[in-house]
Amino acid sequence: MTQLPGLLDTEAIRKDFPILDRRIHDGKKLVYLDNAATSQTPRQVLDVLNEYYEQHNANVHRGVHVLAEEATALYEGARDKVAAFINAPSRDEVIFTKNASESLNLVANMLGWADEPYRVDHETEIVITEMEHHSNIVPWQLLSQRTGAKLKWFGLTDDGRLDLSNIEEIITEKTKIVSFVLVSNILGTLNPVEAIVRRAQEVGALVLIDASQAAPHMPLDVQALQADFVAFTGHKMCGPTGIGVLWGRQELLEDLPPFLGGGEMIETVSMNSSTYAPAPHKFEAGTPPVSQAVGLGAAVDYLTAIGMDKIAAHEHAITEYAVKRLLEVPDLRIIGPTTAEDRGAAISFTLGDIHPHDVGQVLDEEGIAVRVGHHCARPVCLRYGIPATTRASFYLYSTPGEIDALVDGLEHVRNFFG
Repeated sequence: MTQLPGLLDTEAIRKDFPILDRRIHDGKKLVYLDNAATSQTPRQVLDVLNEYYEQHNANVHRGVHVLAEEATALYEGARDKVAAFINAPSRDEVIFTKNASESLNLVANMLGWADEPYRVDHETEIVITEMEHHSNIVPWQLLSQRTGAKLKWFGLTDDGRLDLSNIEEIITEKTKIVSFVLVSNILGTLNPVEAIVRRAQEVGALVLIDASQAAPHMPLDVQALQADFVAFTGHKMCGPTGIGVLWGRQELLEDLPPFLGGGEMIETVSMNSSTYAPAPHKFEAGTPPVSQAVGLGAAVDYLTAIGMDKIAAHEHAITEYAVKRLLEVPDLRIIGPTTAEDRGAAISFTLGDIHPHDVGQVLDEEGIAVRVGHHCARPVCLRYGIPATTRASFYLYSTPGEIDALVDGLEHVRNFFG
């Protein structure tokens, strides 16, 4: 067995994840390397979800009966846990959404409807990057089309990093919002937050950071990032699907208009007008994802108990080993940084002329689960002149043995296609 410094006790951790014991395709052991899409869920979270539905299920905030009060306490308790997890100055800055995509859309729509000085209109600019997930491209395209604002973006270098050589030309006095990913879901690149935030602050622009690929894998301190908004999702960090988070600075949440209207987000309603509840409830219209939030709170407990610093160190060691082993595979090209420094635990690659979908199918027959395609980042594939990539992504339960299995599987792919 390969030993690497900095690894967690994966043998113990993997016992928490029932699905990792699965055998597929005639008894082959599951090798799960698709964590950038969705992580697996530990028993500790599954038990909390089961207990919620068996003992506490009710709508929140509105009832005076026991179940409603218990559900409300669990839901709001999850908000407290998330606030502590990201070092938010106030729990009221944590908004629950259904996923990171909704969080990003929420901000885009708030700015489209906002009054000055936040309003995006035909005289202003929006800045993103070429490496964004579609969820951080399409909302800004829609806002640009609706308002006439100019959409601009940072390009990519040949080694998969942001080209900031023209940062003063991209982020200007007309820029209202700069929205970018902290860690790329396709390239694995860890972006230089400080330089981008500094320039945005110089011109008075707001900053939104998509931390979907960062929150599960490393300590996330929203105060240290100095952004105005941070978005991430629960299903990539050992939590259930259907729950996302938007953190925003308190003063902004107070000033900006809501995105959705309905129950819970109001203060008073007449037939002529309405007034809105304070944040975060102003942005949580209707029945919220109660059980999902409770599950996310349990996931935060689980990750915190292990330690985000330790998880980050484990993944760095695994990624470093994976880069080394993958570069040994003939005809394999890593798309993105080819070192473990300043990158996350997702590695995209091509294998000669073999289409990534074929690579993924043959690997699946060997029990190895990877992701293939554009990874909702088609502009990256266009930039590097490739139809798609195969992506292997790791997490706290990933082992060197699984990397070895991937490399052996890729050799099988090469032999299969001659």
